[in-house]
Amino acid sequence: MSSVSEYAQKAKHASHIMAGLSSEKKNEALHSIASALEAACDDIILANEKDLLLAEQSGLSMPLQKRLLFDDKKLHIVASGIRSLISLPDPVGRFLLGNELDTGLELYRITCPIGVMGVIFESRPDALVQIASLCLKAGNAVLLKGGSEAAHTNKILAEIIDAATVSIGIPSGWISLLTSREDVSEMLKQDEYLDLIIPRGSNEFVQYIMQHTTIPVLGHADGVCHVYVNEYADMDMAIRISVDSKVQYVAVCNAAETLLIDESIASELLPVIARALEDRNVILHGCEKAQAIYKMLPVDKWHHEYLDYEMSVRVVDGLDEAIDHINRYGSGHTDTIVTERRDIAEEFMQMTDSGSVMWNCSTRFSDGYVYGFGAEVGISTSKIHARGPVGLEGLVTYKYKLFGNGQIMDDYASGRLHYTHKEIHPKE
Repeated sequence: MSSVSEYAQKAKHASHIMAGLSSEKKNEALHSIASALEAACDDIILANEKDLLLAEQSGLSMPLQKRLLFDDKKLHIVASGIRSLISLPDPVGRFLLGNELDTGLELYRITCPIGVMGVIFESRPDALVQIASLCLKAGNAVLLKGGSEAAHTNKILAEIIDAATVSIGIPSGWISLLTSREDVSEMLKQDEYLDLIIPRGSNEFVQYIMQHTTIPVLGHADGVCHVYVNEYADMDMAIRISVDSKVQYVAVCNAAETLLIDESIASELLPVIARALEDRNVILHGCEKAQAIYKMLPVDKWHHEYLDYEMSVRVVDGLDEAIDHINRYGSGHTDTIVTERRDIAEEFMQMTDSGSVMWNCSTRFSDGYVYGFGAEVGISTSKIHARGPVGLEGLVTYKYKLFGNGQIMDDYASGRLHYTHKEIHPKE
């Protein structure tokens, strides 16, 4: 029996116990995690410095090295995030629907944990803490596989979280860290024990996972996000939003990768936005119309996630072409429009097929913590079960509970009794 199979079996057993944990016990465990991480700050930073040194020696790009960093400041942010998660309502046991089938025969739809999650994420150690904390709050067990660049940091974080939770009564085996590509391949075979896999990475990677497992997959594909500057945009606002969406943090999936701008304002506004981006070291790749207005490199392909100081630019003839471009070349992640016209913004937000659509604000707001979800396990670009930033609500499903008093189906099939089907409202 492989170690991954053992992890999966233990996680399945743990998940059954976790489904019955009280809100108080889960919050106590989260508090224990936050305190334990703060107490081990020096050891965590030391482990992270090993990863950073290896990353530098291997030639890992600076944006990716920035994602890898887990310093004093990052630890404080992570601990604060865990404590904010404690204050959120328990997503388990919520009333969704009530239906009286007949007098004394009552049906309820109630939220419950999904069970065992397998989450594959990039080289961001803080993601490990966020994912583990969210899974715990939602009553799920989890197998985690982070990027190899963060191996030392991930290892110590997982050990601290495991020890801090098991010591106060969370079942052993609820969290396990996988360490190799072979482990991922083995995890994809554990359909008897795993209930959902969440891969975070490129579209090609997500597609690979989907094609090599029978376990349901919640796909977090690439983030090809757009800023569309409409002809009725405020110039200063368009500059600020375009720059922030691209460079506030270039190596994340909600950073903008393409700028669309209406042809009627492009000759005036595009050079101003382009210079503002170049002042922040952004290399621009434009269509022929964009290149005719401002000197930039040609575009290689429109569906391009740079995750770096590069951006594509296209001049469009209006709202319809902008929407068509996004729906064709985007990844269904996050797209924003800059305009002073509410009617145009509403049409853009209705017709653009993305998990998050925005009006007059940066794409960087597309985030579980920002949305008030208590961080996120990822951003889903699929449409079934969960979409956009996946927080606590995306980590639960539901079950039906039917309360009876001796009723049998034959009475209803024969016509002796009849269904009433009256809506039941939750008791205060």
